[in-house]
Amino acid sequence: MTKTIAKISNSHGIIFDSTLLQLARMKPRDEVNVEVHPGGTITITPLIPQEISASAATDAAARLIANNSELFKRLS
Repeated sequence: MTKTIAKISNSHGIIFDSTLLQLARMKPRDEVNVEVHPGGTITITPLIPQEISASAATDAAARLIANNSELFKRLS
């Protein structure tokens, strides 16, 4: 997808249309991490907090313990 850098007041920016935001699973006012890499490549990564329900956390913990029971026995 090609975008053009636009002048916005005294700054410059790229307009993210609704399709681009949906593809990135972002919405207005979301925080992002911006990195500039050698060679000038820029990456924009959404900082979306991962929310997990109590039941999903319990299930994940049970799987972790079941899959690593020998390790936990040795550590205790």
